[in-house]
Amino acid sequence: QVQVTESGGGLVQAGGSLRLTCLASGRIFSSLDMAWFRQVPGKEREFVAAISWGGDTIKYSDSVKGRFTITRDNVKGTLYLQMNSLKPEDTAVYSCAARSSAIVLGTTESRYNFWGQGTQVTVSS
Repeated sequence: QVQVTESGGGLVQAGGSLRLTCLASGRIFSSLDMAWFRQVPGKEREFVAAISWGGDTIKYSDSVKGRFTITRDNVKGTLYLQMNSLKPEDTAVYSCAARSSAIVLGTTESRYNFWGQGTQVTVSS
């Protein structure tokens, strides 16, 4: 079992930046592939970014590529999402997800077993 907890959400103006943090415990962090997803009420959960257990493979959705950066610190057991040049359409609940490392880094919700409660990000225009 893996416990996942996000933090760092908030209210920011368009063009601003936020950094989300995800703490994972219960299993060796370096054995986990990690990802960020987001969801707006009434819509399906959307993939944002993913990083492999060793950090050597990273994937982004087209909507955030070039603006968001996913990183991890395997010593601290922590995942990060640096979000720059935020837009109102980035407003959503952002959730951290984890799964045991796999050959192919997953970008769909069904590939991840463990989820946090989410943190709200609101970008005002």
